Amino acid sequence: MKVAIIGATGFLGSNFVKEASSRGLEVTAIARKADKVAGDQVNKLSLDVNNVDELAEALAGHDVVVSAFNAGWTNPNIYGDFIAGSQAIQQAVKKSGVKRLIVIGGAGSLYVAEDLQLIDTPDFPAEYKPGASAARDYLNILKEEKELDWVFFSPAIEMHAGIATGRTGKYRLGKDHPVFDANNVSRLSGEDVAVVILDEVENPKHHQERFTAAY
Repeated sequence: MKVAIIGATGFLGSNFVKEASSRGLEVTAIARKADKVAGDQVNKLSLDVNNVDELAEALAGHDVVVSAFNAGWTNPNIYGDFIAGSQAIQQAVKKSGVKRLIVIGGAGSLYVAEDLQLIDTPDFPAEYKPGASAARDYLNILKEEKELDWVFFSPAIEMHAGIATGRTGKYRLGKDHPVFDANNVSRLSGEDVAVVILDEVENPKHHQERFTAAY
């Protein structure tokens, strides 16, 4: 199985490359500076995702594309850059002939009440709002996509490099609402996000919808 991973040098992208490689998949790691990608058995390509033609050519022949594209949390133009980059990736996947696209978004658009998304709660960190708003709005754009077999993944509310559990291989799935444990915590390590996503790559369960996961 051939999988292309966009954003392969980022926190999640690097975990995806490692997990995919450990499963014996044929991995193409795409990033602005792909020389930073770890692993000798990985095809590394340095590309700008906004170059649709070049990206489409690189994606052709793969079974699935996983986009962990991030416009940079400290980028003052994160909202516009994330929307533009995500739409360019979507266009390139369609042009490449690949049908399956897995997009990594944010937890901000998960519903914590019937009509209340996490991003709209009073305690949502202001510094993350532009990026979270971009991911939420792109999800709404993606919902209009009819040609691709896409899926949008929202991670657990707590998902960052500081989670010490590492790779447990254990998780529970949800769709539009956060998955909480017995202590009302929604948490998943980056390593286990990679397990979730590569499980979805190898055994697709979600089609043209959003899903989430946590312990």
